[in-house]
Amino acid sequence: MNVLDESGLLAISTRLQRLSDQLRKDGQQIYQSHGIAFEPKWFPVIYTLHMKGTLSVVEIAAEIGYSHPSTISLLKELEKEKLISSKKDKTDERKRLLQLTAKGAGLVKQMQPVWEIMTKAIASLTDTQNNLFKAISEVEAEMKKESFFERAKKV
Repeated sequence: MNVLDESGLLAISTRLQRLSDQLRKDGQQIYQSHGIAFEPKWFPVIYTLHMKGTLSVVEIAAEIGYSHPSTISLLKELEKEKLISSKKDKTDERKRLLQLTAKGAGLVKQMQPVWEIMTKAIASLTDTQNNLFKAISEVEAEMKKESFFERAKKV
């Protein structure tokens, strides 16, 4: 156990980041072991467009819960990889509409069986006495009611 582990709640953000980094690293290894060249950081956009079809940048940012600049950066990367394409909205020239390309849709088809494997593996990790997935959902709901910052101001 290191000093951050011993610090308790004070290091929760660091510990969640560490856990997230490990899950992404392992996720990438899972994709690679199935012959799929895919970055886990692309997942939220690819999955959202797979499920929802054509969306604007603002809609994608809202769906995945990322800031507009972070979303734009991710979209540029995915366009460069030719996994998504964009076109101007016919009703609003300023608005870009994004969708999966044929290459992106093919990649999703290739990944779907791997997603089933990943879901089962992550379920075996999180299905503990204090189920992590349920706990994260509960904390996210609490933060929607009142943020960490707002709570700290009251102490």
